[in-house]
Amino acid sequence: MTRRGKIIAGLLLLAIGGAGFWQLRASPPPPAPAAPTATGPIGVGALGRVEPASRIRRLNQPGGMAVTRLDRLLVAEGAEVTQGQLLAEFADAAMKDAAAAQAEAALAEAEAQLARLRAAGRPSEIEAQRARVAAIAAQEEIALRDAERAERLVPTGAGAVATADRSRAIATRLAAEKREAMAALDTLLSSRPEDIALAEARVAGAHAAAAKALADAELTRVRAPIAGTVLRIFVRPGDQVGADGVLEIADLSKLEIVADVYETDLPRVRLGAPAEIVVPGEAQRFAGRVSDIGWTVRRQTQASNDPVAAVDARTVEVRLSLDEAGAAALRRRSNMQVQVAIRP
Repeated sequence: MTRRGKIIAGLLLLAIGGAGFWQLRASPPPPAPAAPTATGPIGVGALGRVEPASRIRRLNQPGGMAVTRLDRLLVAEGAEVTQGQLLAEFADAAMKDAAAAQAEAALAEAEAQLARLRAAGRPSEIEAQRARVAAIAAQEEIALRDAERAERLVPTGAGAVATADRSRAIATRLAAEKREAMAALDTLLSSRPEDIALAEARVAGAHAAAAKALADAELTRVRAPIAGTVLRIFVRPGDQVGADGVLEIADLSKLEIVADVYETDLPRVRLGAPAEIVVPGEAQRFAGRVSDIGWTVRRQTQASNDPVAAVDARTVEVRLSLDEAGAAALRRRSNMQVQVAIRP
């Protein structure tokens, strides 16, 4: 083939290839596969901790900021206690008990005085006072007769003026003594209202003082606010009670899981929703159910091992009740961190 023929053949091949290329460019691309769509609601995952339903109660000295020393410790860690049971006593318990006994004695004295005023005099006292009134009245009558006789003898010269004056003075004195004795008899027969009111006020004050003394004595003791288990003891007899308090107590018969749910996931959480709890080191997964949703949003309290997790995330506390198997397995694991999956 000549040179000219080769050039013509090459141009023909280029023309055919160009037409095919433009035909491929003009044809529409094949449709892309459709993205998968969700067919239902999505669950929520969160970190949580094991906590008794009664919460962990930390018991401190009831006296507030007063610095005191522990005198007696009546329980040990792991002991089961009943509500109101005495757990510990502080060093000032004996002194406060003595003050309470003194206040009780003062109250008894005030009540006895009031009862004596209300009852007035005893029958024997009333009879003795009546006899005294009668004796003074008889003496007064004799003195009056002597005074009248002496006064009649003065004008005749048979009697002296001094004798008459003396008899009259004796009669006057006896009259005063009779009035005094009659007033005392009236007091024995019936007490004055103002005396009774004063005695009642003293009894009320003694009641208040006794109640305060008993309350002060009770502040020297630590009693169990609930029936439960002693989890931890912070001080021993002879130690000074610090900021940690005396001991911790909780009711371990019912446990809960407190999950920190992100605020953006909260709309997908509902009361009664089932949940699954994963406990580190446990092959078994425990069942739970959402029992309460918190009312406030706060910073995340559970530490996560995820290096890209937001450390300042805001969460809401969601409480989940555990089944019996979970409560039995986690009874000695309060505050343990777990993983929670709340189903839709």
